[in-house]
Amino acid sequence: MKLTGKIALVTGAAHRIGRAIALALVRAGTDIALHYNRSSDEARATADEIAATGRRVEIFQTDLAKPEQIAEMFGAVSEKFGRLDILVNNAAIFERTPIETLSTEQWDAQMNLNARAAALCIRHALPLMSNGGTIINITDIAAEAGWAGYPAYCASKAALLGLTKSAAKALAARNIRVNAVAPGAILWTNDTSEAEKQTVLDKIPLKRPGCPDDIAEAVVFLAGQDYITGQTLRIDGGRYMG
Repeated sequence: MKLTGKIALVTGAAHRIGRAIALALVRAGTDIALHYNRSSDEARATADEIAATGRRVEIFQTDLAKPEQIAEMFGAVSEKFGRLDILVNNAAIFERTPIETLSTEQWDAQMNLNARAAALCIRHALPLMSNGGTIINITDIAAEAGWAGYPAYCASKAALLGLTKSAAKALAARNIRVNAVAPGAILWTNDTSEAEKQTVLDKIPLKRPGCPDDIAEAVVFLAGQDYITGQTLRIDGGRYMG
């Protein structure tokens, strides 16, 4: 499927991986509905970069943890664009939550944003995809591997993986394809020590981290394929093999 002239909504697109995805889709010819929550300066900078290419971009500020705001965002997308061809559920929380001290608030925060918000975005995107479309969820290799210290995050990404498979089956008759991209070591957190980085790298057959563009290119690939659905593309340097 050619992407030129398609409309893509990318959540969490102000910076980091979301920004790379939005820019890669623009290079493939799409217009962008750019979602952000708090990173207004970064969102405007990304939008300016997109606009400079000649592609259309509209910005939507939304707290995806609030279902009513998700509904409002899709109403605004409908008003601005009239349709939607590609939905990328990228926005997420990644926080350490040791099981020994896990709180209800920590669990709910990650499940609500990482899993529930994606489900609601899919639900509200459907009326805008009357001619078919593609949905790509950004999961994580943690969804299957599990990481000590991150039970809420791992559970939320596992839920997103299950959502991907369920939605792929449910929406195939509408010509809507649903896939996932599972990043491995792409961006380090600010508190990751050099020793911790090396421990991770030692588990990666390619012996190096990836970069946001690696994820973005996988998203563009899946967006352009009209006979792939229900799949997870792991971008992890081979780490999943163990």
